Parts: sequence; structure tokens; C-alpha cells
Amino acid sequence: MYKYLERCFSDFRQRGFVVGYDTRGQVTSSCSSKRLAKLTAAVLLAKGVPVYLFSKYVPTPFVPYAVRQLKAAAGVMITASHNRKEDNGYKVYWENGAQITSPHDKEILKCIEECVEPWNGSWNENLVDTSPLTRDPLEEISKIYMEDLKKICYHRELNTKTNLKFIHTSFHGVGHDYVQLAFKAFGFKPPIPVPEQKDPDPDFSTVKCPNPEEGECVLELSLRLAEKESARVVVATDPDADRLAVAELQENGRWKVFTGNELAALFGWWMFRSWKANGSREADVKNVYMLATTVSSKILKAIALKEGFHFEETLPGFKWIGSRVKDLLDNGKEVLFAFEESIGFMCGTSVLDKDGVSAAVVIAEMASYLETKNLTLAQQLTEIYEMYGYHISKTSYFLCYEPPTIKRVFEKLRNFDFPKSYPKSCGAYGILHVRDVTTGYDSSQLNKKSVLPASKNSQMITFTFQNGCVATLRTSGTEPKIKYYAEMCARPEQSDKTFLEEQLQKVIEALIENFLEPSKNGLILRSV
Repeated sequence: MYKYLERCFSDFRQRGFVVGYDTRGQVTSSCSSKRLAKLTAAVLLAKGVPVYLFSKYVPTPFVPYAVRQLKAAAGVMITASHNRKEDNGYKVYWENGAQITSPHDKEILKCIEECVEPWNGSWNENLVDTSPLTRDPLEEISKIYMEDLKKICYHRELNTKTNLKFIHTSFHGVGHDYVQLAFKAFGFKPPIPVPEQKDPDPDFSTVKCPNPEEGECVLELSLRLAEKESARVVVATDPDADRLAVAELQENGRWKVFTGNELAALFGWWMFRSWKANGSREADVKNVYMLATTVSSKILKAIALKEGFHFEETLPGFKWIGSRVKDLLDNGKEVLFAFEESIGFMCGTSVLDKDGVSAAVVIAEMASYLETKNLTLAQQLTEIYEMYGYHISKTSYFLCYEPPTIKRVFEKLRNFDFPKSYPKSCGAYGILHVRDVTTGYDSSQLNKKSVLPASKNSQMITFTFQNGCVATLRTSGTEPKIKYYAEMCARPEQSDKTFLEEQLQKVIEALIENFLEPSKNGLILRSV
């Protein structure tokens, strides 16, 4: 990092570098996120670079936020997010406050190859306590982040009076203190924490896996506490608090855990409604943008078409969203919301990355507002679908620990009936178009080239079916998974939800049987 940044920034020693960390730790190797953060800082301090090292664990979004606020050259967050407890990772942000994209990633990898031998002082983690170049940005960043958050608070007075109670679980990670402060900034009473999960625990001892995206089975403690406290809404931040899951108690006494795509429909509707209600008369809807990754629901596209704002798609991963949002802002555009289906949401543009802290308090305000209209989040979601068209989606994955098998699955799809031919159908379902982002091919374009940039290092093929279903198969960038994403997009007048759900399920079954062939390829279906 040092070698590359020194090359890129002549004023690197003036601007400095931000380092944050979560609460992960492996006892046997005494390798905690905090220790890795201190070692990261020591390497840079030894070369005379000022380091803004948070004195306490922080949510991941605090690092990109701090990079922009402090005008630092770059920043890293030591986290493995919602991965299993054995993992850790290193997330890099550029000066624009977005995660790095090409060419920076490739150039840093080259520098890693050139710097295989650590220099003297690299292991001196105590340097952070003695160097005059160490600064602690915690108090300043926390204060201005919470102040900035108020820009997307539209009903503070209502929030102070609401009778709704909220449960929050931080999944044994960093979220508790920061979500409490965010609720305070919006005028709410503090959310009720799940006591067994509110404090950091690197073993994630009360959950089988620390990923709130897995749904009801990992939200058990939150839901039971909500029932005991008569709270209708549960918000769950993942261990590094950049993602958000939401559950709501329904009239039939069951809990509905919203998918990322469903939450995005609610957020998109809310952020546009709030913009319209609070913007000046001169505000031009044609200057407004929302974004989503290409494997996410097309619901924002449907809202945009009806309301007149712009919608854009990016490659999967928030690094692409963050960079594109920065470009739009630099060109005088207004971005209200962006998301990826894996419960990653960006409300407003204070942070150019997904942010579970801001999303948690925005959903609380939305629920409080809807309560005054005698509506639940689930009822409002139905209203959104009836207004803009039902978007029924399903996402899941298969585990595969053999890279050659993954390659074989995708190569077969590229050479289906004969070499260099994609499938024309999947079981009984005819295929209209195929887009292969790995190779840069798109049959729907006149020049047969994908509009999204080719991404050779990951596998991703999208099939558009004749019945309107869109399905994508892709590999995960961080886990040994083949993921599938499928969605039926209907027009507003097509309101037979059951029919759409049945159609979607049949396409998914055909997709798995004909394209993934799990028994033949030894793929393990998702289970928690």
C-alpha cells in the first residue's frame, strides 16, 4: 500500500492514511483486527506518513467517510464482514471515499509481489503509541457523521413521539454504540439491544453464522426479545455494520424477514418521496439518480420509468456503485439511493459505500411514519408493487470448494450444444438473450458487446427468458459459492402474484437441474 500510494500522491506525507478495524480476533494466533490495524499503521508511520487510527472499533462505513472528511490519500478497514469467525480481511478505499477498482487493485497486487520482505520496524505495533504522527479521529468523525445523518431525517418530531419500539442486534460486532447514537440523532428513544449479542464477541457464539442475510434462523434471539417487549420491528446490522436485515411482525403473528430486494423497494420509494416532499420547486427530477448492481432487483428501474428520474446499473459489488456515484456527484447530479441485493444500502451520499447504521435509522423513521397512516412496512411494500409492478425475486447459492468444478460449470454454458454456443433454452423455458460479463458478450446488443465492462476475473452469465424472467449465475468474490439470482418483473396491471411466484420457482428448478447439475458436480445447496 505504502509503495503504491507514494507513487500516486506527491503529498502523501501531508494527507495521511485512515485505518479502522472491527472486533474480530483469533485467540490461538493472537491475531485480532485491532492488532492487524496497529501493524498496518506501524508500516506507514515508520515511513513518516501520518496515520488516522481509530482508537476503538468502528463500522466499516466510518473509514470511507473519514477518508473524504479528512482528505486522506486512502484508507483501510480490517474486517471480514459477515464471514465465518476464522476469516479476516483488508478493505481498501481510495481518496474519493469509494472502494478501489481497477487499475488500483492490480497495481497494488504488483507492489505486493515487489515487497515480499517486510522492512525494519514493520512489526513494531507499539509505534502507534509513541509516534507523533498517530492521530485518533474517533470523536471528530463520530460527531460529524451523526450530524450529517440528520440530512436524511425528515420526520424528527414524529420520531420523538412514536409508540413503536425497535429491537437492534449487532451480531456480536461493532454496531451497538453507533446505532444507539444514530437513533438519538433522529430523535428516537434508543432501540432495545439483544443483550446476548450487543457486545463484541469474535466467536459469534450465539449464531451458527454471523450473516443476518440468512434470515429467521439467525435472528432467533432478536425475534424472541421483540415478542417479549411487544416490539414490531427488528433491525440487525452485520458484524461490521455495513449491511442491514429487517424483520417485521405480521398480523397473523408470524415474522416477515425482508429480502434485500424488498427493502430496496421500500428505501427507493421512501427516498424519492422524501426528496419530492422536501425539495425546492426548482429541483429537477431529471437530475436525480438511483443505482443498483446488475444482479439486484429491477424495481428501482420501474420506479424511475414512472417518476422520471434516472436509474443506472453497475457490476456486482459496492466498489462499482461508490465510484459511479462519485462521478455523478462531480457532474452536479443528485443521488438519492443505491443498493445491492445482499442487504447493502446507501441512503444519501455522505458515505460512498453501503452503510447499515444509516439504513437502520432510516427504516425506523419509515416505519414510524407508516404507523401514523395505519400501514406496516409489508403493507407499504405491497402498495409499491401494485403501483410499479410486482418484482418477485429469489437468491440463493451452492457451495463449491473446487475451483476447477466452478470453471467447468461456466465453460459448459459457453460451449453448450457445440463450441462457442450458449444455451437456447433451459428445460421447457426459451432463452431470449444471454449476457456473459466474463467475456464481454451480450446477444441483446447490436454489436454483441456487453454495456457493463468485462470482468475476466469472475464468472457471471445472465439469461433473459421469453417469459420475462431474468436469471444470473455468478461466483462469489469472497466465498466458495456459485450464486443464483432470479426475478420475475411484471407490469403494474399484471397483479397475479401467485402465478408469478410459481413461474419463478419453475425457472429456478430448471436452471439448477440443467445448468448447475448439483449432483453431477458435487455442489452443496445452501443450508444454515
